[in-house]
Amino acid sequence: MSEGSEGIDHAVVVGAGVAGLLAARVLAERFARVTVIERDDLPEGAAPAFRAGAPQTRHVHILWSRGVAALDALLPGVVQELAAAGAVRVDAPERMRWLSPADWFTGVRGAFYLSVSRELLETTLRRRVLDRPSITLMDRHEVTGLVPAPGGTAIGGVRLRRRGKDGQESSVRAGTVVVATGRGSRLADWLPGIGCPAPVTERIDAHLGYSSRYYRRPAADPGWQAMYVQGNPGTPRGGVIVPIDGERWLVTLIGQGDHVPPVEEKAWLAFASSLRSPELADALTEAEPLSDVVAFRATANEWTHVERVPRWPRGLLVIGDALCRFNPVYGHGMTVAAVEAQVLAGEIAGYGPGEVAARARRTQRALAACPRAAWAIATGEDTRYPGTDGPVPGRLTRIQQDYMARVLAAANTDPVVAGAFFEVLSLNRRPETLLTPRIAARALRRRR
Repeated sequence: MSEGSEGIDHAVVVGAGVAGLLAARVLAERFARVTVIERDDLPEGAAPAFRAGAPQTRHVHILWSRGVAALDALLPGVVQELAAAGAVRVDAPERMRWLSPADWFTGVRGAFYLSVSRELLETTLRRRVLDRPSITLMDRHEVTGLVPAPGGTAIGGVRLRRRGKDGQESSVRAGTVVVATGRGSRLADWLPGIGCPAPVTERIDAHLGYSSRYYRRPAADPGWQAMYVQGNPGTPRGGVIVPIDGERWLVTLIGQGDHVPPVEEKAWLAFASSLRSPELADALTEAEPLSDVVAFRATANEWTHVERVPRWPRGLLVIGDALCRFNPVYGHGMTVAAVEAQVLAGEIAGYGPGEVAARARRTQRALAACPRAAWAIATGEDTRYPGTDGPVPGRLTRIQQDYMARVLAAANTDPVVAGAFFEVLSLNRRPETLLTPRIAARALRRRR
């Protein structure tokens, strides 16, 4: 496509991950045409397969209940379709063996999550979203920058390069552009090119590392669906087993700093045996490995504060990991992306394409509020670890961390505290709800 072939009634979404696909679905309600541009090769109708642009694919992914509800509201019936293809609902902690930093969860109810491979999830979403004739996918194209509209106060489209031998460059005009490029976002490089200052990025990195592999799910029922052995600052090693489609287990080992898990076979199994409980390693002795071990190390929490950029251009929006990305161990990335898509839908409802573009700054501020709870949970925990890069926790933060440790310890066995804790962890309620007198009294009675 050349510049001039599209106009204000055309929206472009950069990135075909979870956030980008859901954004395209929402935009299709207001725009005559929506184009999703993706750098990876995405053959139409292909079976679920690894996508290089999502390197965290081969590690544990979950969609908390808040995200499940958002997903089903945006694409009715899609959760049932995922379940029919092998996605598993896990009730946590009732159907899990979960060792928190304090103790095992026992006899309490919490929240559920959907456990599914990233490959199946994206393939299903892509099929459902691209079923709309107004949405077009341009894969194997990499966006290299933004195109300003005449006058320089609005977005006019994107520049892109076709991946391959010829590397042909072109541009696509659009009245609205949504950047959903994930952890590898280059938005900070693109904005100065259209006369906007680069946004400030807040970064907290606990230097956690992951190593994962697939196993065939044992035929014998172990008495639980999933297992999570958490680490703590004294023993910063953990591991998780979740069931996924294909009758498989996905097993991820977790470590911080000098304790990052290895990828060599024997060393990986030895690491699993070194956790605070031997149960996870014992479970693996009965399971057949289906893959080699792969590592993932890009686990920093990064919040790009685009809502603070002055002279924000008309028609530009940023969502998903391109806006705010979390340490994946808390399982919030996909849920926040689904919630952001719902917020986007609410912000643009009833407006035409020109009005949607004109309201971009207001919409972006609404989107920027979505990560707050997940950010507080992730960074509050990550700053407990020695060697974490980021602001040193002050006295108030340390008091909050001590209180949360008490809440978690109480939640292990107290059904009232557990219910409140998992409502927050699943993002159904704000973290402040854990400060109510009823919860505080129960938590403070419990020794750490």
